[in-house]
Amino acid sequence: MNTPDEVIARLDAVDYLVDDGLAMAIFLALRLGKPLLLEGEPGVGKTAAAKALADALDTPFIRLQCYEGLTAGEALYEWNYQRQLLHIRLGHASDDSSLFTDDFLLERPILRAVRHDGPTPPVLLIDEIDRADDEFEALLFEFLGEASVTVPELGTFAATRPPVVVLTSNRSRDLHDALRRRCLYHWIEFPAPDRAASIVRRAVPAATEPLIRDATEFIGRVRGLELDKAPGLAETIDWVAALVALGVADLAAGDVPRTIGTIAKTPDDRILVAEAVTRESPQ
Repeated sequence: MNTPDEVIARLDAVDYLVDDGLAMAIFLALRLGKPLLLEGEPGVGKTAAAKALADALDTPFIRLQCYEGLTAGEALYEWNYQRQLLHIRLGHASDDSSLFTDDFLLERPILRAVRHDGPTPPVLLIDEIDRADDEFEALLFEFLGEASVTVPELGTFAATRPPVVVLTSNRSRDLHDALRRRCLYHWIEFPAPDRAASIVRRAVPAATEPLIRDATEFIGRVRGLELDKAPGLAETIDWVAALVALGVADLAAGDVPRTIGTIAKTPDDRILVAEAVTRESPQ
């Protein structure tokens, strides 16, 4: 991808629409070989951007889903203790060093991305890094800065072709400054109604133009409410797909309450969305 315009075209070819800002961020991350940190509200397409990038580059996609308590053994590497124990029982272990070789090393997502030996580097998604602990962030500094992972018993593995690294965060907590320094950064906004309509049109081709227009405009207004969880693109697509399944071609006020579970995900949000429908309905 030699220009931001080519980024837009290549992602468009795999049905992922980007604006100029995100296209520039992806282009610079690829050109400079830097990790890209994407932040934004849940549902704006951060994870989908990494998947689409892998499709556009025709390269393997490796995902690390972060969560509280995530350890190095689950993210970077660990030892195959069962095989090591069997090795000992069979009398093949002359000393401890024979137990810590490549034969017993289990690659987890980050080490797998570093040691990938294919013709093109993989796309590694470190998804929802804000869900992991502060200590886990520190484990990433070497990898993010040098595209390498150190295994004390074996040494340092450095990528011959550094992976394309995308991190995502929903800002549930602040990330360490040292992590941010190692990354390029882009904030993804909720798309404007016309761009949202283009995305939904591709995702739900059976939907009529009036339905797509009215649904995306309604979602845009709903996001102005004080919701616990504002509906994102994923909810918009689910809602339009549900309406199409019900045979709806033109959105009516009564269609919202019976499909409200696709866009409002808490009891309080259901009430607020229902009240918004009532206010907009003609008396």
